[in-house]
Amino acid sequence: MKLSCLIVDDEPLAIKVIENYVNRLDFLKLLGTARNAVEAFNLLAKQPVDLLFLDIQMPQITGLEFIKTLAQAPKVIFTTAHREFAVESYELNALDYLMKPISFERFLVAVRKALPDTDRTPSTPPLVSSLREAFIYIKADNKVFKTRLDEILYVESFNDYIVVRLTQGEALTSYQSLAHLEKSLPTGMFLRIHRSYLINLEHLRAFSATNVHIGEEELPIGRTYKEEVLKVLKIS
Repeated sequence: MKLSCLIVDDEPLAIKVIENYVNRLDFLKLLGTARNAVEAFNLLAKQPVDLLFLDIQMPQITGLEFIKTLAQAPKVIFTTAHREFAVESYELNALDYLMKPISFERFLVAVRKALPDTDRTPSTPPLVSSLREAFIYIKADNKVFKTRLDEILYVESFNDYIVVRLTQGEALTSYQSLAHLEKSLPTGMFLRIHRSYLINLEHLRAFSATNVHIGEEELPIGRTYKEEVLKVLKIS
């Protein structure tokens, strides 16, 4: 069973993060995205959905106000950077209230609540599959490290080795090519932006036509990668 869903947020980067998460789960099907409540209302009028990922602070109509306008609202997971609306969201029967930045692990906890009770068991194939894919094994320093995908900030390539930069400030030096590692990573989560850099989109804080900000680092977008990168990030 697939749950159809719609993402509503006025921030393109926030939409991209949720979109990447949705695409990693076999039991979710993304039907569309909207930048404001009016767009969302029009989309829902044409095609109802099972699950709504809804930002709260948006121009003209807030997410909370929007839900109140729907005669038959779908299941809702609020996604916001503001804590103060949590109580009101649950009064509207929200499934969950996700604080930005949203980790994939926290996202999984929320979307499981949208599944029918019979599909929430540990044996649910799509969910188990997604959890297994949340790790990668990296050979470094004569050891093999089991590394969580969401802990990888970015990967930097040098002449004959790569350095995997992690969220806790650690780094793994591995003697393999960036192209080889890239084949082992989910494309919806990682993006090649330069011949020397591969980034984790979950940690993308900001971007321009020439640079991206990952964690506290600013990395360049290569000229030969620019068109594809900007297409993925949906920036003109």
